[in-house]
Amino acid sequence: MRLSRFPLTTLRETPADTEVVSHQLMVRAGMIRALASGLYTWMPLGLRVVRKVESAVREEMNRAGALELIMPAVQPAELWMESGRWEQYGPELLRLQDRHQREFCFGPTHEEVITDIARRELQSYRQLPVNYYQIQTKFRDEIRPRFGVMRAREFAMKDAYSFHMDADSLAETYEDMRLAYCRIFDRLGLEYRYVQADSGAIGGAVSHEFHVLADSGEDEIVYAENSDYAANVEQAPAPAPDISQHPAPTENLVHVDTPGQHSVEEVSAFLDVPLERVVKTLIVHAPDNSLVALILRGDHHLNAVKAARLEGVDAPLRFADAEEIKERLGCPVGSLGPVGLNIPCYVDAWAAVLSDFVCGGNTEGTHYTGVNWERNAALGTVCDLRNLEDGEPSPDGSGSVRSARGVEVGHIFQLGDKYSQAMDCTVLDPDGNKKTVIMGCYGIGITRIVAAAIEQNHDEHGIIWTDAMAPFRLLLCPIGFDRSDAVRDATEDLYRQCTESGIEVLLDDRGLRPGVMFAEADLIGIPHRIVISERGLDESQLEYQRRGSSEPEVLALDQFPDFLRDRLTSD
Repeated sequence: MRLSRFPLTTLRETPADTEVVSHQLMVRAGMIRALASGLYTWMPLGLRVVRKVESAVREEMNRAGALELIMPAVQPAELWMESGRWEQYGPELLRLQDRHQREFCFGPTHEEVITDIARRELQSYRQLPVNYYQIQTKFRDEIRPRFGVMRAREFAMKDAYSFHMDADSLAETYEDMRLAYCRIFDRLGLEYRYVQADSGAIGGAVSHEFHVLADSGEDEIVYAENSDYAANVEQAPAPAPDISQHPAPTENLVHVDTPGQHSVEEVSAFLDVPLERVVKTLIVHAPDNSLVALILRGDHHLNAVKAARLEGVDAPLRFADAEEIKERLGCPVGSLGPVGLNIPCYVDAWAAVLSDFVCGGNTEGTHYTGVNWERNAALGTVCDLRNLEDGEPSPDGSGSVRSARGVEVGHIFQLGDKYSQAMDCTVLDPDGNKKTVIMGCYGIGITRIVAAAIEQNHDEHGIIWTDAMAPFRLLLCPIGFDRSDAVRDATEDLYRQCTESGIEVLLDDRGLRPGVMFAEADLIGIPHRIVISERGLDESQLEYQRRGSSEPEVLALDQFPDFLRDRLTSD
């Protein structure tokens, strides 16, 4: 492809409305253009990358025995009402009506539709197991779309759904999908982790996420240094202390003034007490909208997913606002504590083993010191409320864990019968009896992978594509293409060799100044670059540079065919 015939509009400056690196570079490189909030047009350069990802996904899904189909993006409300998710899914579900006032939604996912297909098409156990997949556009009405295509409202996704007679069959396909996902991310050249995860709104008892590691990732994951253990921090259990071994009280309860001190950090500094001896009291809603207290050590961080799993806490977790707390409890949240607090309390295990601790005094601008459970405050329900943190013991007993940031790009679920039971999806078993099938679900964010790859692979100059994802493998950069017959002729010959060898080559034939041409080349991130110049040709040499490397290499002109064979066609 010649750049003179490939309209490419790049930007030198970073747009003010972009936050993360991937969004900035995708806009600057001319890969995407915004249409509205969370809606993007994929320009030709960006779409070539999307197609590379789709190709890898499709090949590996086919290799794993999945069958491709395509389902409607617009789905009738009746199916979602059958599953119970029409109201449960919430405002992210884009609801609409047709001219007959019938209700539909623009699908954010397709569990209902595929279950409807299965109950119509599958009659016998002999047809199972079966695994269907599609690559299709989804829509989720994000309350605050951000980070470009990382959290857009409209996006491309591969979703697969398997149907089984029993749990053993589901587990076998689940492992097949796990391996297929590993092959996909290995092929794309990405560093990733496979982690235990929470199933969220999709449902099911078992699920795992795939995270591309990147400092800007929204999710925190933890992994063991000496084993394969890895989990989303929402799912990783914190080590449990021995509740019976906490120290005996040594201090008296004292009510002290702490004017203007609201956070645990402020109170710790004001009273000169270690942060781990201060407890914080967080107020959330119960399912009936009453209030519940969550109590943690001051240096620990609440895990909202763990808290929302508690029977007495509403899911998803809803924090009470400051006005409601003051009205119903008579004290602002910064001065609340468990002493005399007449609402249900859930106490993290590490807060439960504290003695002589500091907590809110339940009147504004005061705190208690020398607080002890049962002597001064009812202990309540002891549970795991906090995040497992870097350096703590691994849950599998294999040393300590390390934490990293990740971008979730894939999620697989063992759904069980959540949808098949609700929608009466059955087949006849070997004895001729109706049996409810069980299901698996397997998603990959196609367009999100593109952004995650950039978050992981970039420098101050622009994108660094892996060979498997690059829109083009090789960029020819002739210096003086518009004024030197020798450069032009040599470049055209190299271009011909590339095309005849099946190499995806991009020729910059626009006659730009070298500095401008190289800056744009670095920005768009083509992995391999050949520079052709009169000086080099006089010595029968070309200049080769791998994107991301600091120094170019000298390549003999007559070795170019070997270069194509050895470095590009064999990668």
